[in-house]
Amino acid sequence: MKRLFCALLFLWGAGAPALAQLSDDAVRIGVMTDLSSWGRDNTGPGSVEAAKMAIEEFGPTVLGKPIELISADHQMKVDVGTQLARGWFDNGKIDAIVDVPNSAIAIALHNMVSERNKVLLLSGAGASSLTDDLCSPNTVQFTYDTYALAKVTASAMVAEGGKSWFFVTADYTFGHQLEQDATRFIKQAGGEVLGSVRHPSNTSDFSSFALQAQNSKANVVAFANAGQDTQNAIKQANEFGLVRSGQKLVGLLLFDADVHAIGLREAQGTYMTTASYWNMDEKTRAWSKKFFARTGVMPSMIHTGVYGAVLHYLKAIASAGSDEAAKVMPKMRELPIEDAFVHQGKLREDGRVIRDMYLARVKKPEQSKEPWDYLEIVRRVKGDDAFRPVSESKCPLLKR
Repeated sequence: MKRLFCALLFLWGAGAPALAQLSDDAVRIGVMTDLSSWGRDNTGPGSVEAAKMAIEEFGPTVLGKPIELISADHQMKVDVGTQLARGWFDNGKIDAIVDVPNSAIAIALHNMVSERNKVLLLSGAGASSLTDDLCSPNTVQFTYDTYALAKVTASAMVAEGGKSWFFVTADYTFGHQLEQDATRFIKQAGGEVLGSVRHPSNTSDFSSFALQAQNSKANVVAFANAGQDTQNAIKQANEFGLVRSGQKLVGLLLFDADVHAIGLREAQGTYMTTASYWNMDEKTRAWSKKFFARTGVMPSMIHTGVYGAVLHYLKAIASAGSDEAAKVMPKMRELPIEDAFVHQGKLREDGRVIRDMYLARVKKPEQSKEPWDYLEIVRRVKGDDAFRPVSESKCPLLKR
């Protein structure tokens, strides 16, 4: 009888779920973002609030333990970002870092998280190499990348008659890759690139660059930059009369907050690709109005990406019964991604989240019906069509 009882006890124990295991009795998430530089409006404090909203939606605890959130400013500097990450991992016992709106910093960090068995949830970093030749098993690129931005925008613009292009490009990793990716799709669609000029980040004077773009006589002037650089570039392009002379403007990475800062009069007609828009449906409007009440702005796709990435990460921890990266990452790939802005998204082995993208055009002032009603969605592009297919990837983690 005793043997039978022991055998049944052993079988029950073998079939029971493993006990929940959380390192240091808490899940700690660090929002590393830009709180003081040129990307602040599209990331920064809004990314911190978006992460808080994800935690509140999920619940104050996971597996019965608290969820803690801290934030820090990487100042758009690689050395500052890497130093922050080392401090968080060595002293702060951080389990995951989220956002990181700078591709050079993200590249430095994603090697670090693999070595230390942590998780990197990228929303702001867009270099497509992060999920291509540089792919890492512990990195998630949740929101967008240069491949999708370039493919969706360039293919559509060439199809609409924008055969010749000129680039105004930020002189750092993200800008270079965005121009490179866009050039590929322009040529594939039958267009040509007449030239490009590179500018330092966080510059205020785009007059010489605008003149070069104007003198190129290109059908399309594309800005491969971000934040205040994009805002200043589009404003000054209008001052020099590029649109009046018949050239079309494209913001290869443009956000709602950029349009707000530029103004509809000067930004009207500009094309862009986005992963989300606040005014898509009832769910996006409801979430965005809560966000607006806390921040005073409507969310950018980076903000909604931070929210979605943190929410999905917490769901994966709950499903895995652990916050150990080696157990959480498979669950993140197994579970469908569902939130206010993503439906039936999926995380591939290379770290790329496959989600729908949207080609948008900035409305004319008379078309806007309410504050922040800035974009007209021209077309929805399915995730499998927007992002790099497995057949083109250099990532060794993908099964072909």
